[in-house]
Amino acid sequence: MIRILVVDDHPVVREGLVATLEDDPEFTVVGAAGSAEDALALARSQRPDVVLLDLELPGMDGLAAIPALTAAHPDARILILTAYDTDERVIGAIRSGAKGYLLKGAGLEEIARAIRTVHGGESYLEPRIAAKVLAGLTGPRRSTALTRREREVLKMVADGRSNKQIARALKLTERTVKFHVTTILNKLGAENRAQAVALAVQRGLL
Repeated sequence: MIRILVVDDHPVVREGLVATLEDDPEFTVVGAAGSAEDALALARSQRPDVVLLDLELPGMDGLAAIPALTAAHPDARILILTAYDTDERVIGAIRSGAKGYLLKGAGLEEIARAIRTVHGGESYLEPRIAAKVLAGLTGPRRSTALTRREREVLKMVADGRSNKQIARALKLTERTVKFHVTTILNKLGAENRAQAVALAVQRGLL
């Protein structure tokens, strides 16, 4: 029996996935969450084998949730199911520890196959997603393509705000803000916050 945690902020999608997965005798859904914070609590208490995770979530987004979920329950396999296939999302998810990546619109058979595959210790990527990963992992690791949230955080860093102040302003946890700051530094190739701001100004990001 494969224990699954479903994480999606849209109730209809979430409930539909739960009902569909429960029809398969090989699966049992041990929890369903509409936010990363709820998912973390369920991951700790229910110990799922596979986490089916959307990337667009309120508060802590899916990319930030991947390492947090892995830390909360290291044995869980993260399988992304999302509507977004931009290079930064795909590469970011895989580099953060996701074992599979599916786009919403995938058939039920493919979703089930992906769950079984990642549970078995292998990776599962749709063909076009696999192409993006191959291109991203063989190309330059650093990118200046910042997400909307990362730009918000960067602007506040430039204003001299601390992680705690940024977290309060954006209604995020300090841990999530720290993750975003680290990602920004990596993308810009900066060693510290001041250098990140300077590089961002040079590149027209601020």
